[in-house]
Amino acid sequence: MKSVDNAVLDLASASRKFFKRVLPVMLVMLVCNQLNRSNIGYAQDHLQADVGIGAAAYGFGAGLFFIAYAIFELPSNVMMEKYGAKVWLTRIMVSWGAVSFLMAFVQNETMFYILRFLLGAAEAGFFPAVIFYFARWVPAGQRGKATAVFIAGSSVAAAISGPIAGMLLNLNGALGMRGWQWLFGFEGIVSMLVGIVVFFLLDAKIQDAKWLSAAEKEALSQAISAEDAGHTRADTGKVNRWKMLLNPQILLLCGIYFAIQLSIYANTFWLPSIVKRIPGTTDLSAGFLSSIPWVCAVFAMYFAAKWQDKAKSKKPLLVAALLVAAAGTYAAAVASPVLALVFLAIAAMGFKSASPLFWTIPQSGLHPMVLAPAIAIINSLGNLGGFVAPFGFGIIKEQTGSVVPGLFALAAASAVAAGLVYFLKEHRTSSTADALSQEPDVEAAVATRA
Repeated sequence: MKSVDNAVLDLASASRKFFKRVLPVMLVMLVCNQLNRSNIGYAQDHLQADVGIGAAAYGFGAGLFFIAYAIFELPSNVMMEKYGAKVWLTRIMVSWGAVSFLMAFVQNETMFYILRFLLGAAEAGFFPAVIFYFARWVPAGQRGKATAVFIAGSSVAAAISGPIAGMLLNLNGALGMRGWQWLFGFEGIVSMLVGIVVFFLLDAKIQDAKWLSAAEKEALSQAISAEDAGHTRADTGKVNRWKMLLNPQILLLCGIYFAIQLSIYANTFWLPSIVKRIPGTTDLSAGFLSSIPWVCAVFAMYFAAKWQDKAKSKKPLLVAALLVAAAGTYAAAVASPVLALVFLAIAAMGFKSASPLFWTIPQSGLHPMVLAPAIAIINSLGNLGGFVAPFGFGIIKEQTGSVVPGLFALAAASAVAAGLVYFLKEHRTSSTADALSQEPDVEAAVATRA
């Protein structure tokens, strides 16, 4: 009995060290990812003035990123499994940083389209690689928490991207460069540098981690191995990624995630433009005001994560988050510019909270070798919402001069997605790690032991 207790304590200690040492590295990577993905939202007006990229062309280029992302997601996933998450995450970061840097030299619509496509191709596979890394390092009972914290980092990135973009845009004229060139160039270089550092900070295997004791390595390795063995034989066979596309549950998950991504990326690429409807706004003030919805989303995601830990089923929470997103977006469409920002903050609390709640459902009960390709499929097809949203908004704005009809469409999509959640099949994983996550005295025991 004593050896079992020691194993539980070693497992808890190893998990705690992972959250303190590795997860922050992942969060820094995600911040860089979001900054380079969304910075064109703040450069939109400047690209139109200096390069001649109109609303429709901007929307198409913003969305083209996700076409490339969808095309290269599965091949990137295959390469990740071949070379390992550590090597592949480094490759992804360095390549997307290089492409983002080249955006500082865009001269016309064609070049803009090519670079946005290349950025999507470079970044493809990032999220599945992180999830696969979690599956190889984090016990099942803690994996949902790790994913929730990781996804919450995207809201932190969105919250700080506005002020950072505003300050970089204010460098207009420095060293003979436009503000938007500073924006793309600086954030691209930072991503490349972080990518190189990540290679030396991440460990490929549990046994390589010098920051874990021998007992902690053994406990963590045994927990992961036991969870792998606990899945059915059918799960452990060779995965046919194309046949997975015919699975009704996978398609349903893709549809729901598509709706979530519609809201996320419509706001990512068009929120600064919506904020600039408020009289008297500048690049700097629009950047700070644009951060308000994302700051609110961070707090909402924190409480949603706490509620999800106590909930046996995540489906009611996911439905509630999607309905909040629908209601907030609809209210923003009919409100004044100032109130629209308030309601968009409410909507962001809904659709950003929906994302980590959503990912706990496909994560549960899947063998890691099935999990990676399944998430790659859901992520790549669902992310097509990132193409439809900005491109659709661009066409709507160019034809009507307003994004209000687009907000109505987003509200409807979130409401439909809430209804689709009812048809999802949800599973729960039973394991030693799951029991560990429910044990209230473990953290105190580990702290005392330390």
